Amino acid sequence: MSTARLWEGVVDEALEREVLGACLDQAPERRRIREAFKDVQLNIDHYLFKVNPFPSLPPIYVSFLWSRDPRATNTPFRASGVWMWASDVKAQLKRLLPIGKSSGFGFYINSPFPISDAKYSGIGTKESYEHNSRGVEIFSKCWFPENHCMKAIVCLCHGYGDTCTFFLEGFARKIASVGYGVFALDYPGFGLSEGLHGYIPSFDALVDGNPEYKGLPSFLFGQSMGGAVALKVHFKQPSEWNGAILVAPMCKIADGVVPLWPVQQVLIVMAKLLPKLKLVPQKDLAELAFREKKKREQTSFNVIAYIDKPRLQTAWEMLKTTRDRNTSGRGIGCFHFQDITSSGHSMVFLPMIILHDEADLVTNPAVSKALYEKAKSQDKKLCLYKDAYHSILEGEPDETIARVIDDIISWLDQHSTKQGSS
Repeated sequence: MSTARLWEGVVDEALEREVLGACLDQAPERRRIREAFKDVQLNIDHYLFKVNPFPSLPPIYVSFLWSRDPRATNTPFRASGVWMWASDVKAQLKRLLPIGKSSGFGFYINSPFPISDAKYSGIGTKESYEHNSRGVEIFSKCWFPENHCMKAIVCLCHGYGDTCTFFLEGFARKIASVGYGVFALDYPGFGLSEGLHGYIPSFDALVDGNPEYKGLPSFLFGQSMGGAVALKVHFKQPSEWNGAILVAPMCKIADGVVPLWPVQQVLIVMAKLLPKLKLVPQKDLAELAFREKKKREQTSFNVIAYIDKPRLQTAWEMLKTTRDRNTSGRGIGCFHFQDITSSGHSMVFLPMIILHDEADLVTNPAVSKALYEKAKSQDKKLCLYKDAYHSILEGEPDETIARVIDDIISWLDQHSTKQGSS
């Protein structure tokens, strides 16, 4: 009896066997598999990869008259990589100025992206590999409107197990299509970056000591675990960012997903002895995160995602980062954390928008509400979506995804205007 194929009618049997039989522990094999499969990924029938599927929504947000800075050039994006000129971008953003006396509002950013007066005809992309301060080769990618001024730059932080080259790629294209430069990288051990697949030896290492983050412009975007990364970046560099977009942020993992207390105690000990072992029990996150069955099934096309059981140290790092501060407990469970769920609230003072799904069973929407209420920021907005699951940008009906993206773009447009006029 023949075994049912996963992608029958989409890819040939030989490619399917090659992809499903690959060991993705190390980056070279992940890169090979992604290269063989990337054209398939970008052609799946998903809202994020469609061009203006809702004609009633504005396909582009060009409400300004764009003027060109005479000093800017039409130089293509630098081949040396996104993060090599990150320190440059900080200075460039500070030169984001209103110019001219036209009837509209124009501003420019002197950047390595192509700039032109003409309406952009498409989206340009650039992929790069650069070594970080720890000698790990990091994959990064940028998306930008070709032949058009950029409104601002958005830096994407992806979620656990993910990569910036699948669903986040579709989201980045949506944002770039309305005039934003978008940057993303794969964390060490995830996607196309070097490192043991799915292994996080230290959560703070995703942020601390990485010059790639320093000086990046202007808005942070973090989804799920990426929300925790974005907040950690803000804590580390409190004056470097003009705002943050947090989508179902992992400020605290939902109780239904967290291992029971006895299991946590075993995890603490085992993580010290066998940190890389895939042993932590986990529910089917796709089942919990994707409301629409068809979109849930499309997650199989993310062929370099980490889908195995969490490694012991990785699971402990995520629990450690998102648990409440405990200063009164005793025994092995007593730790002092600079976490996000308690003391971290008072450290958040940048402009932000939080978008969370009320039916989220992966990250806790109540904690997003607490973050909104307790954050010191005077410029903050909370958007809650009734009945939506965790993957609000990927797993909901098209109309809901469009609404979420519209909310994000509207917020970006408002805050890019503020920066341009300040």
